[in-house]
Amino acid sequence: MTTDQRSEELDLFIEQQVNLPSPPAIAVKILNTVQKSDFSLADLERIISADPALTGKMLRIANSAMYRLPNEVGNIGRALTILGTNLIKNIALSFVIAGDLRGNNNEVFDFDYFWRRSVTAAVAAELVSTHIGHRDDDIFVAGLLQDIGILVLYLTHGRKYGEILGRCVSDSGTGLRHMEKGMFGYDHQQVGAKLLATWGLPLAITISTGRHHTPELAPEEQRRTVMVLEVANLLSAICHGRETSDNVVEMQDKMHLYFTIDGGTSLRLLDDVAAKSLEILKIFEIDPGHMKPYSQLLQEANEELGRLNFSYEQLVLALKEAKEKSERFAEELRQANRRLEQMAFRDGLTNLYNHRFFQESLNKEMARTRRYGHTMSLLMFDIDFFKDVNDTHGHPVGDQVLGNLAAAIAAAVRPNDIVARYGGEEFAVILPETDRIGLRVFAERLRRCAAAVTTFNNEKAINITISAGGVQYTSGDTISQQELIEAADRGLYLSKKNGRNRVTIIALDEKVS
Repeated sequence: MTTDQRSEELDLFIEQQVNLPSPPAIAVKILNTVQKSDFSLADLERIISADPALTGKMLRIANSAMYRLPNEVGNIGRALTILGTNLIKNIALSFVIAGDLRGNNNEVFDFDYFWRRSVTAAVAAELVSTHIGHRDDDIFVAGLLQDIGILVLYLTHGRKYGEILGRCVSDSGTGLRHMEKGMFGYDHQQVGAKLLATWGLPLAITISTGRHHTPELAPEEQRRTVMVLEVANLLSAICHGRETSDNVVEMQDKMHLYFTIDGGTSLRLLDDVAAKSLEILKIFEIDPGHMKPYSQLLQEANEELGRLNFSYEQLVLALKEAKEKSERFAEELRQANRRLEQMAFRDGLTNLYNHRFFQESLNKEMARTRRYGHTMSLLMFDIDFFKDVNDTHGHPVGDQVLGNLAAAIAAAVRPNDIVARYGGEEFAVILPETDRIGLRVFAERLRRCAAAVTTFNNEKAINITISAGGVQYTSGDTISQQELIEAADRGLYLSKKNGRNRVTIIALDEKVS
């Protein structure tokens, strides 16, 4: 398989699994305008000036210390003339996109922290580029959006992705990418690049986004820009207090390796990033949090050590206790995330997967079957005469029967099979990599398993049977998800019609009279 084919297959995979958000309306207008061969500065000025809030932010950033203009700029037209069309376009896009993709903070994802980090990375990328004489008008928006894939993955996968973020203690991006690929098959670099390409942003930005943690893999003409983004990400992590000491060492090493900048100069640049980020964050209307210049952090740390006057042994003990406390907290967080996932995707009575999870899983398994040319099967079954159980023994006993059956079924299926409570006393099983013969063998085994389940009520034994219907699905079938469910349900109907306590495997196009 060629590189282009692998890339196309990955793009298709991401499209099927990730809900890529649409670009904001004004961003579409800006991109469409600048892509026209005959567009003028007046066209771009007219779009930006139509939004007074955006215009005000644009002028504030143009007059900020980051660009050091000799005279104050009073209108967008003047800013376009001095800073250039491409730079103004990217600054406008930055404000529009950052403003549109805001959300409410929760225990899983901190939107404020994400955009605080992103804006600081954009400022850092701009300052590093200026310092090394690397002219790139796209660098600010590239720095701002380099981690946009993280936001998209959270919006798509929710708590499932939040579990990865909870386990990832590093801000470097390496550990996070490995966990993303392990769970989804792709990482936030690839998702971000796909999103920005879909939005129509320049190729240079999409390539930089797709390689900002791996500059060694970037095309030669983009490599220096990607190196700037990698260093900017480290500068942003340091400014916001995540693994500061380790990131400072790594940042200084890469500054020297990439740009021959010495350690003292890199620390002064770090302080400059913090100072200018505070100004730009206010323009973006983002709370800067507790960001402080690195020199101030060092000074406060020295003062604190002086006050504590710890002995070496006390310091070792304090560090040990802090590590143990951190590990306990991390484990509690993992357990809480697992409990939340259980609540979101599990049926409260049977502890099997719920109807929502079943529908999502069936959609993904059908897509995987089509993509790789494999075969899968779907089995639907329910309890025979379950109403009689409830009427005779009461609903609490009926619930106990459901629970006992669910436990027996869960123990009988393979690790990759997905068992869900479809509704009431009806259940569904998704069987990946299973053909018609394998489906029949499994269904009969499940039927015998259900018949062996006994529930006791006041020493009276209650035994049940099930009726089941199944259908095979292959990569060549063109039916919808709902049609596949209806086909399996027709098999279930035939089992009931023909006497119950039996399995009926039918073809997709087989009709029921």
